[in-house]
Formats: sequence, structure tokens, C-alpha cells
Amino acid sequence: MEKKTSSVYYTDFRCGLDESRIQKLTRLMEVAGMGNIDFDGKFVAIKMHFGELGNLSFLRPNYARAVVEFVKARGGKPFLTDCNTMYPGSRKNALEHLYCAWENGFTPLTAGCPILIGDGLKGTDDINVPVVGGEYVKEAKIGRAVMDADIFISLSHFKGHEQAGFGGAIKNIGMGCGSRAGKKEQHSNGKAIIKERKCKGCKQCLKQCANDALHFNEETKKMELNIDNCVGCGRCIGACNFDAIQFAQDAAAKELNCRMAEYAKAVVDGRPHFHISLVMDISPYCDCHAGNDVAILPDLGMFASFDPLALDQACVDACLKQEPMPNSVLADNMKEEHFHDHHDHFVNTTPESEYKSCLEHAEKIGLGTKAYELHYVK
Repeated sequence: MEKKTSSVYYTDFRCGLDESRIQKLTRLMEVAGMGNIDFDGKFVAIKMHFGELGNLSFLRPNYARAVVEFVKARGGKPFLTDCNTMYPGSRKNALEHLYCAWENGFTPLTAGCPILIGDGLKGTDDINVPVVGGEYVKEAKIGRAVMDADIFISLSHFKGHEQAGFGGAIKNIGMGCGSRAGKKEQHSNGKAIIKERKCKGCKQCLKQCANDALHFNEETKKMELNIDNCVGCGRCIGACNFDAIQFAQDAAAKELNCRMAEYAKAVVDGRPHFHISLVMDISPYCDCHAGNDVAILPDLGMFASFDPLALDQACVDACLKQEPMPNSVLADNMKEEHFHDHHDHFVNTTPESEYKSCLEHAEKIGLGTKAYELHYVK
């Protein structure tokens, strides 16, 4: 039986004096068939990463605006969205997340549409979404605003990642659309940890626990954990405004990747979806860090497809054909005396990372196919 292939469309960043990258992106969306989606009167979630404060490798708002205008021109009602983070930082609740987005240039004026944080104020506004064919996750905890949309579009910055090997469409969708509890489920096999020093004794977490795992100590005026009752649901994370509750990120890379693929499938199943990845500013680590190292590979271009798996595979293949950038962590690693060449730029950058399990599992559960045909768009 012949293996199914998906179409992936690609254009480089070369522009003459009479053309911009934004125009090339618009043409890419046209040729790739995004305009065939019936946007008229539909709510359209455009999932992207607004960048952590201090990080400068995230996608500029101009690219998001191009996608927004494409949707609006066809009668759609777009909004930019992301969900809150599991870890302490500048995006762990909707207020801080919006301030972060605004400071990084994402506003209704620059984006041309509203910005909604998908899992609400504290990261607890989610919905359980069945994962068809899921082996690790039966119901994914996805931000409610993401699932309320009629159409889903991902706009991803393709770069390296210290655990998942790279961050592309599947990571942007699967990890990015998970609520705080959903991110916890992907990252951790463990149970809550209470940082007594940070606990204010406000008891807000107590209201979120349905398993009698939290107890307020009247003497210390601090929360305590009954670890035997804790099921690791992660609801208490969103309730705490003081970063006093944490979960260890102890899921092995392979298990993390498989869960991430299953979360991505939950997001896109049953509705029109389209995916765009910009392979540029390929920093070695995630945009979730409050800083970014120099790129490990040169800027390659813009890729688009209806298949998020084929899109990730095409971006990986294009990256592996490149020469490492000088004075990058990848180039430095390759100069080390006892360097072991994995013949893979992402693994050579962070040898403890692994990404092939994500692509293989995504194909196994029917998220898409790794086989693709690449079409160049001038």
C-alpha cells in the first residue's frame, strides 16, 4: 500500500526592493490553499507564542498581522491566543501574559485583532478534550477559548529546544494549547510540591483541590500536602498567585513528546486547521526563556501545510541540510575535544534532547504523515 504524502509549501526570505516578507507570506498562504477554508463568520484562533520578557527571538507581530488580515479578508473573526505557562515567569496568568504580549509588540492595534489568553485568568479555564487513539492521554486539558474557535491556525517560530529537540508546529499546538494543568500533565509524572517559604496561607489552592490533598496548618499558617491523596491534576498551580506550588518536570523526553503529539491531535481533530512555521532566528533553546542565544543555523524561510506533522518534518529536514552558524553553541559543541557527532544539528546542540519519538508517535495516532512533497513558492 502506497504511503500517504502531504503537501508542504515553502518560500525563502529573499526579497527585492519592490516586495516584503509579509507579501511573500501572504502569497504562501494563498498558494498553499489556506484560502480554501470557509472563514466567513467563523471564529478563528491563531495560536502563537508572544515571547517571554527578555527574549528577542520570537516572531514579530508583523507576521501575525499578515495571517490576521488574510482571515479578515475572507470574512473570518480572528484572535491571537496562547495559554498560560506552568512555570513562574512573565506569562503564568492572563494579566501578566497580556502585559508581556503588549511589551513585546502584540496589541490589537499592531495585530489587527483581539488577543485572548486561551485558558483564562489563572490558567484554570480549560476543557477536557478526548484524544482519539491516545495511548498516554485519554482527555487533554485544553484552553477553553482555543476549543471554542471554529477554525484553528498555528503560527510557529521553528527553533531548537533543550528537551524536545526542536520547537515547531506540534509543540506550539500541543504544549502551547494545554492549560496550566495540561502542561503539567505533559511535563510531569509527579505530584505537587509546596514551597513553604513562598506560601502566604491564602487558601486559594484549597478551593481547587477535589481530592483532600491540601491541608491548612493553623500553627504555621501555611498549606501542607497530603501526598497520598494528590493525583497530580495541577489545578492548584493556577490558584496560587505566589509561585508557592510547583511540579517537577520529570517526564522523560520520549514520554513528553508522545503526550505533546496527543495534545496536538486533541486540538485539531474535528475542525478546519492550517499551519505555518517560520524557520528563522533558530535559537538553540525555547522562546520561553527570558533571553536567547545566537542562532545555531541560518534563516531558511517560511513553510505552510494543512498537515502539522509533515510541516515539522519538512522544517527538520531543511535544517539538517544547513551548515552550523559560527560562534554558536552548536559550533562550539562540535569543537569540543570529546565531541560525539550525532549527525543531527538539534541533538548535537543538546545531546540530552530527542525529537524523533514525537514525529513517529504523531504519525502512529493519525495526526498526519511524515511523508511530504515540498512545493517551492516564488
